Amino acid sequence: MIKLRYSSGNVLSPDVHKIGILAIGSHLENHGAALPIDTDSKIASYLALETSFQTGAKYIGILYAATEYDYVKHGIHLSPDVLVEKELIPTLKKAKNNLNLEAVVLVNGHGGNVPIKDYIRDIEKKVGLKVVFNNKIVEIEGPHAGTGELSMGAVMGIVDESRLDEHCEFDNYPEVGMVGLQEARKANKGINTGACKVKEEGICVDIKLGRVLLETALEDILNNVKSLLNKE
Repeated sequence: MIKLRYSSGNVLSPDVHKIGILAIGSHLENHGAALPIDTDSKIASYLALETSFQTGAKYIGILYAATEYDYVKHGIHLSPDVLVEKELIPTLKKAKNNLNLEAVVLVNGHGGNVPIKDYIRDIEKKVGLKVVFNNKIVEIEGPHAGTGELSMGAVMGIVDESRLDEHCEFDNYPEVGMVGLQEARKANKGINTGACKVKEEGICVDIKLGRVLLETALEDILNNVKSLLNKE
């Protein structure tokens, strides 16, 4: 048996190898004209991979599926229980068994995945891992496909800036700010507030804002990893 050098490289501690970083987003969800349908997954992956670079924790990829509230209809998603039982738990079991993990940070980039939080204790019991759900970027980015996501997307290079004017044609792209998703606006006060703001103020690309959002979320995820290490 080869003895692995867990202290090698830029790692916070040899014990950081016991921590996995899994991105969870949404690959199949409309984001207007200027952003791709897998925007949430790309943002979550960017943050998860950067966390791995800066700490040495194991980047274990991205969950292929996502869930969504039943009143938000702008993509293709699974129900929360199916997502957890058929996708998330098997993924975490494989990661634990192959990489000898003891904990995992779920880096969430999609607001519809928030119901996963209700299953965390059950997931921990079935998988045998400490699970941390980081939702920071969702909490601070603002309305769907709005200035926040556009700005982060511009920093990451995933925005088609030639289509920014088209992006705010709400009749064609009702998911932008969820302005045209009337069922969602009626069901969720926060969504309606965001939609009103987008409709009144419009949307723009703000590179400085995009960097601040990404850096703020990254710092929060880094703190999750450090907290897990301190509990070792």
